[in-house]
Amino acid sequence: MKVAFSTQDKQRVDAHFGWAKNVSVYDVTPEGYTFVENFEFGGKLEEDGDEDKLAPKLEAIKDCAILYVAAIGGSAAARVVAVKIHPIKVPQPEPILDILEKLQEVLKGTPPPWLRKALQKGSEAVATNFDEDEDEVKHG
Repeated sequence: MKVAFSTQDKQRVDAHFGWAKNVSVYDVTPEGYTFVENFEFGGKLEEDGDEDKLAPKLEAIKDCAILYVAAIGGSAAARVVAVKIHPIKVPQPEPILDILEKLQEVLKGTPPPWLRKALQKGSEAVATNFDEDEDEVKHG
């Protein structure tokens, strides 16, 4: 499952999603986590009502299941949820590696319902392919 982190320093979740200079993406499994990619964003990122600045960020995280942020505006949160990404707001800056370790531990046990739903995002394509294969066998 891919997880995105809204960050200024690439070490902590410390950025408002719209203002973030970086969005770091990691792949998390019960066995561990790996860094996937860091997306850097420049230009005028301050709060200005410019919804277009969100488009490249949404594109960067489109295959993620979860997005950790320090803050996120209402319309941005709605757009994140619309592409089936679960936004999570952290109350104060938190190290990305700490969050990854906690998430890994939760995945080893019984994840809560919202997380089980988020986990399905990465497996939808696989499930679809299996369904198609079954149809071919039945009709074949």
